[in-house]
Amino acid sequence: MFTLVAGIIAIALVFDYINGFHDSANSVATVVATRVLTPGQAVIWAAFFNFAAAFWFGTAVAKTMGQGFVNLDVVTPYVILAGLAGAILWDLVTWWMGLPTSSSHALIGGYAGAAMARAAITRGLSHSLEGLIAGQWTLTVAFIFVAPLIGLLSAYFLMVAMYWLFRRSTPAKMDTYFRRLQLLSAATLSLSHGSNDAQKTMGVITGLLVASHYQKTFEVQLWVIVAAYAAIALGTLSGGWRIVRTMGTRLTRLKPRSGFCAETGAAGAVLLATHLGLPVSTTHAIAGAIAGVGSIQRLKAVRWGIATNILSAWVLTIPMAAAIAWLTYFVMHLVAGL
Repeated sequence: MFTLVAGIIAIALVFDYINGFHDSANSVATVVATRVLTPGQAVIWAAFFNFAAAFWFGTAVAKTMGQGFVNLDVVTPYVILAGLAGAILWDLVTWWMGLPTSSSHALIGGYAGAAMARAAITRGLSHSLEGLIAGQWTLTVAFIFVAPLIGLLSAYFLMVAMYWLFRRSTPAKMDTYFRRLQLLSAATLSLSHGSNDAQKTMGVITGLLVASHYQKTFEVQLWVIVAAYAAIALGTLSGGWRIVRTMGTRLTRLKPRSGFCAETGAAGAVLLATHLGLPVSTTHAIAGAIAGVGSIQRLKAVRWGIATNILSAWVLTIPMAAAIAWLTYFVMHLVAGL
């Protein structure tokens, strides 16, 4: 059992690494697109603040992730293994396609799909939904749409306020100030990313330890916190340049002033969700915020066709990751008789 649990923890940390790799674009796309930092400088900056978030925030999101979506009565190490497989495979597919989907929702979907598969196998297909609990599903699914909307509106009104405050300044002079301020907004966005996303892996690992009877209560241990934040920071250092291009240049054109407003608006949306203990997508928040700053001049400044493709990928993430995890657990059942 120890070898199995250790192996699954390693896979969970690989997912966390891929999360950082996949979602590094969220933290660095705007600051790279505005040429405030080079790509290399940006990922180091983001990775540092991803890890620093470990010392600033609690574990509310981890507890929601671990026990707020699935029925713990059906959770076994193999359920968690299949769930991670679903999340990792969907992340890699969307990374290859250059789509900025949510690693958070991929993990939620994978975890749910694997739990439903075990409920179906042990209790009958008609009882599949017994693998889930109502928990945080309503708010979490709602935030697929609420987070980008908060990011969009926050960034839009920040742009309005910024233009009013600097109404007597030239665009070039504004960007002189905002090139410095964007370092702060990029750091805040990276902190918010680490604060929410690393906790999801912490929740899965803690759920595994409880399911394997290595601990009796759902309390996140210090070594789990440090390992999860280190893995996501290392992933961010690796960068996901396919998605950086989509987020930073293809959705709309950015300047330091608009990059600052986008990062600040997105960070606000993610930090609100973290405060509420909700696993939310930094991807959703920053995409909405970029659309918000892009539309301040005119709606046509945002490439809405690309935005529609991104939205479609968001909607598909939970069901697709769940389907992959369901099939993974079913194959494991057939091969190993789980």
